[in-house]
Order: sequence, then structure tokens, then C-alpha cells
Amino acid sequence: MQTAPLPFVLEAQAMLRDGSHFKWSTVTLIAFCFYVYAVEIERRRWDIVLAGLAFWLTDWLNEIANALILHFTHYAPLWTVTGDTSFLILIGLSLEISFLFFVSGVVFVKQLPQDRALRVFGIPNRWLMIAGYSCLCVVVELALHATGYFHWAYWFWNVPCIPLIIIFGYGTFFTMAAWVFDMGKDHRRQLKVVGALAAAVAVSLVTFGPLLRWI
Repeated sequence: MQTAPLPFVLEAQAMLRDGSHFKWSTVTLIAFCFYVYAVEIERRRWDIVLAGLAFWLTDWLNEIANALILHFTHYAPLWTVTGDTSFLILIGLSLEISFLFFVSGVVFVKQLPQDRALRVFGIPNRWLMIAGYSCLCVVVELALHATGYFHWAYWFWNVPCIPLIIIFGYGTFFTMAAWVFDMGKDHRRQLKVVGALAAAVAVSLVTFGPLLRWI
């Protein structure tokens, strides 16, 4: 069994939370993210805002789990990020990727049909949209993988085992966003879900980060 970290993992570890890579373009990306949410807050579309946050927080849980895989294998996480980034937060999560996911949930739920029962080609529209967006994201990952800046190490999380990445790499995010969005005007319930996700992320980051230094 492989025990030594792969070369690209060592490269990512050297970049991890190194502030010297900061770029001023990061400030512009932050402003863009704020604008996306400000538009929905202005419209009082709390269902969209909370669905977007649920999407983003679910990704954080995925990224923490990915970093823990590296800790326990001492070989590689499921995915690793290298290359020119403003800040590598976790082994598979750059600041730019986090910004992308921060707004992706908003984009997704704004495309969902108002009629939850609507079927497209006989398929419930929610599941069709989840599958479609998940496939699109994996196509982007394939392109990033081809550049040599996004890395897969394990046969079961790699070409040709793409369905696994579609389901667990992205399907969970979009499913969570759609579920929270479809709670409609039940903002108390939406807040409970988002609050629980935020608490899980915060506890995990503190526990596995500063306390145990596993990620």
C-alpha cells in the first residue's frame, strides 16, 4: 500500500494557507459574491439566500472530509488543488473555488421551475436539474484535471468512474440546495437546516484544524 504523499499532494501542502500567494483580484471576487446575495436580500428572497448558503456549507463538509482522507491515508485526498491561487484553504479547496460555490447554489435554485411537480421528459424536474448541473460541474472538473492543476489519485474517484463524482461530488450539494429552497416560506425550518450545517462546519474546522491539526 502507498504511504508516501504523491508529488502533487506535497506541492499543495507547501501552498496550504500560505498568505504570500494573495492577489488583489480576490477583493473583486468578494465584491461580486456580496452583490449576488445583496440582489436576493433586496428582493426578500430568503429562500434563495438560504438555499445558496446551504449549498456552500455542504461543500465545506465535503472539503473537510476530503482533507481528512489525506490525514488518515498519508497518501492523497480524493481531489487535490495546485497551481496559481490566491489562497489554498484546504488541500482541495482554494479561495476561488469557495467563491464559486458561494454563488453556485443561488444560480441553481433561480433556475428551478416554480412547479415542483413538473416533469420534463417524464422525469421530475428537480432530479433532472440536479443531474444536469452535477454533470456540468464534472465536465468542468475534467477540464481542470486536464490542465494539471486539479488532481485525482484513486481509481474509484477518477475516469471512468465519473458517476461516483457526479453523485457524491456534486449531487449532494444541489440536492441540499433544492431541498432548502423547496421549503418555500418556512424560513424557520430553512434557518434550522442552514444553522445546523454552519455549526457542523464550524465545529469540524476548529476540531480538525487548530485542535487536532489534521487538516
